[in-house]
Amino acid sequence: MKLIAENRRARFDYFLDQTFEAGLSLTGTEVKALREGRANIAESYAATEGNEIVLVNAYIPEYGPANRFNHEPRRPRKLLLHRKEIDRLLGAVQREGRTLIPTRLYFNDKGRVKLELALAKGKKLHDKRETEADRDWKREQGRLMREKG
Repeated sequence: MKLIAENRRARFDYFLDQTFEAGLSLTGTEVKALREGRANIAESYAATEGNEIVLVNAYIPEYGPANRFNHEPRRPRKLLLHRKEIDRLLGAVQREGRTLIPTRLYFNDKGRVKLELALAKGKKLHDKRETEADRDWKREQGRLMREKG
């Protein structure tokens, strides 16, 4: 598994419940740009369009040698999931008010581009402060353990 991009901010902003692996419907120049390892999914999210789920605002830069046959860097990309998974995600988004957040973009063992998608619930400001306080305490604990031996 070769990691292309990771959304590290997602764990801070959301409670991540369940993860799904989805394929992406890409053009050739997008795959070539991803093989160069340049992509950004930090500001992206998954939205519903009818009975489909699409990845919105993911940045895959243009591939230089493609010239005029290039792709649009921030176009919506269709996610490839099983129908049961799509129905489950659509239900969670519409009924429970959940959000679909991409956490990782990577190449699997077969060389296919996959997206790890998490079903998430947004954190409130006090939850974010609590997460930050826990992280600081863990860091301080590590320092104390190193000093004491």
